[in-house]
Amino acid sequence: MHLLNLGILAHVDAGKTSLTERLLHTAGVIDRLGSVDDGNTRTDTLALERQRGITIKSAVVSFPLDGVTVNLIDTPGHPDFIAEVERVLGVLDGAVLVVSAVEGVQAQTRVLMRTLRRLRIPTLVFVNKIDRRGAQDEPVLRAMARRLTRAVVPMGTATGLGTREARFVPGLGPAALDALADLDDELLTAYVEDTVSYDRLRTVLADRTRQALAHPVYFGSAVTGAGVPELITGIERLLPPAGGDPDGELSGTVFKVERGPAGEKIAYARIFTGTLRARDRVLFGATPEEGKVTAVSVFERGADLRQESIGAGRIGRLWGLGGIRIGDPIGVPRAGRQRHFAPPTLETVVVPGPGVDRRSLHIALTQLAEQDPLIDVRHDEVRQEASVSLYGEVQKEVVQATLADEYGLDVTFRETTTLCIERPAGTGSAVEFNKKAPNPFLATVGLRVDPAPVGAGVDFRLEVELGAMPYAFFKAVEDTVRETLGQGLHGWRVTDCTVTMTHSGYSPRQSHAHQGFDKSMSSTGADFRGLTPLVLVDALRRAGTRVYEPMHRFRLEAPADTLGGLLPVLARLGAVPQTTGTHGSSCVLEGSVPAARVHGLGQRLPGLTRGEGELESAFDHYAPVTRGTVPERPRTDHNPLNRKEYLLNVTHRVSG
Repeated sequence: MHLLNLGILAHVDAGKTSLTERLLHTAGVIDRLGSVDDGNTRTDTLALERQRGITIKSAVVSFPLDGVTVNLIDTPGHPDFIAEVERVLGVLDGAVLVVSAVEGVQAQTRVLMRTLRRLRIPTLVFVNKIDRRGAQDEPVLRAMARRLTRAVVPMGTATGLGTREARFVPGLGPAALDALADLDDELLTAYVEDTVSYDRLRTVLADRTRQALAHPVYFGSAVTGAGVPELITGIERLLPPAGGDPDGELSGTVFKVERGPAGEKIAYARIFTGTLRARDRVLFGATPEEGKVTAVSVFERGADLRQESIGAGRIGRLWGLGGIRIGDPIGVPRAGRQRHFAPPTLETVVVPGPGVDRRSLHIALTQLAEQDPLIDVRHDEVRQEASVSLYGEVQKEVVQATLADEYGLDVTFRETTTLCIERPAGTGSAVEFNKKAPNPFLATVGLRVDPAPVGAGVDFRLEVELGAMPYAFFKAVEDTVRETLGQGLHGWRVTDCTVTMTHSGYSPRQSHAHQGFDKSMSSTGADFRGLTPLVLVDALRRAGTRVYEPMHRFRLEAPADTLGGLLPVLARLGAVPQTTGTHGSSCVLEGSVPAARVHGLGQRLPGLTRGEGELESAFDHYAPVTRGTVPERPRTDHNPLNRKEYLLNVTHRVSG
C-alpha cells in the first residue's frame, strides 16, 4: 500500500478542521463527526484550540483509503501561526487547499497558494460550504483564476447552492479542457482538431497535477459530506505517493516538538530515506550531536502505535533525543532547505503578574520557544524582563493563555513594537592588544566589519593563522561575535555583514613551582569572550549602521470612487502605491507600506471604502528608516557601548 503525507491548508474559518473530521469519518476512522463549535474535533487537541475554535498546532492523523495510507496533517489557518504551517510544508507529498464558497479567496489563501506553487507541492482545491447562504461557484472560480493561478481545473459543477441539498456533480467540462490545453501542447492540438479523448484528458490532468502545474477544484460541504467522496478519489488518483529508499542512508527532518506527561521531549519527524529503529544512535541538529532513540511510534488508522522502526516516507514520533529542536535534520541533512515565510516582525515584553516567580516564567518561555523557535525569547538580566517575538495579536493571546493554562503563570504584555534590523553602512575595524592599556583582558582581538549583500546573514572569517593560538579561543571569539551582533548600535540585530578576525594573541599557560596553574597570568576563554564585544562595537561605530524597518507588500481593492479619499491616507501612513489597475467598478492598488502601519490601515479601511475595501499584505523586505527619529531598542546585555559600565559589570573593575 502506498503512503501519502497530505497537508490540509486554508485561511481561517474556511472549514479546514471540519473537512479533516469528514475525511476521517468517511474513511471509517471515527464513528461520529466532531465539531469545531463543540470543541470535540480529533485534531484540535489543545484546550485552547477547543475554546477558541481555531487550530494552533499542527496535528497528524492517519487513515486508509483503497490503495493509499494517508498521513493527514491539519495546519493552522490564522496568519499569526504561519510558522507552524511552514514547518509542515517540508514534509508534504501533496496538499488540499480549502477555500470558502462564501468568503472566497482571502489574503491568506493567496499566501498559501503562492508558496505551494513555488515549492512545487501538488495541490487540490476544495471549495467548502456550498450549503451555506451566500455560497457561490462561478465567481469563486473566476477569483481563483485571477488571484491564485489560471491553472485551476473544475472537476465538476455545484447544484443547489446555499441549501442543505447542495451537491457536487463530477465531470470534466469545457472549462477544464481550456485550462489543461494551456498546459499541454499535444492536448491543445487535439483540442483544435476536436479529437480530444476522455482518457487523454484524464492522463494530462494526472500528470500536470503531480507536477504541481494544474490544480483540480472540487466543490462540496464538510458538514453535509457533499463532494467529499470525489475529493477522496482525487487524493487517491491525482496526488503522488511518498518516495524514498528504505535501505538508503538515513535522512529525516523534525517539524514539531512537544513534551510528554513526564516532561520528556517527543519529536515529530518525516523520514525521507533509510530506516530508523528504536535504540539506534543517530546524528541530529545543525551542528550534529549524537543521541539514542529510545522509542518510535507511527500513525496508523487514526491511532499512534509503538513500533520497532520507521521507514522512508513515513511520519512518526521519536523519544530519547533530549536536545532535539524543530527544524533539526536527522542523519544526513537534505539539500536546499530554506525558509518559506518571513520571520516575525513584532515584539512585546512579558510582564509577570503578582506572585509570578521569574525563574518559573523563564523556564516556561524557554519551553515554549522549543516548540516554536520563532518566538525567540530575549532575557534582559539588567531589567529582569523577558520579551518574545510574534506575528500578531492573536498569537500574543495564545502565549498568554498557554502560560496560564499549562504553567499556572498569570502574565500581561506591554504594547507590541515592530522589530527592525541594522546593517553596516561601511567598513570599520578595531583592535586591542594583550597587556596594553586600556585592555584589562589577557587577549588580543582585532576585528573588521564589512557590509555584505542583502540576505547574506553573518559570515565570520579569519585573516590570522588558525594555529596562532588554541582553537577554543577562536571559537570563543566567533561565538561572542554572533551573540554580540544580536544588538547593534541602536539595539537591533545586525545582519548582512562579514566579520573578519585580523589580529589574535594570548598569554600561554603559566604556573608556579609546586603551585600549579596561575589563572592571573594565563589567557582563558573568558578573556576572549570579555574583550570581543568591546572590539566589535568599536568596529561597528567606525563602520556605522543603518536601521531598517520591515515593509509589507500590500494589495488593496476598493470601489473606484473611493480612491480620492484613500490616497492621502496611504501617504500619511508611509504607503507607496506602485501599480494601479481597475476591475470593473473597483480599483486595485499594489505597493509597499511599513509593517508598523498595516494594522492602522486595516482599521481605517472600512470607513474609507464603505466597508467594501479588501486589504491583503505580507512581509516583503526591509527598508531604511527615513521618517521621524531612528527607533532604538533597549539593550539586554552588559552594554559594550559604554566601556566603563561594561567593565564594571564584566570584570568588576574599570580600565581606561
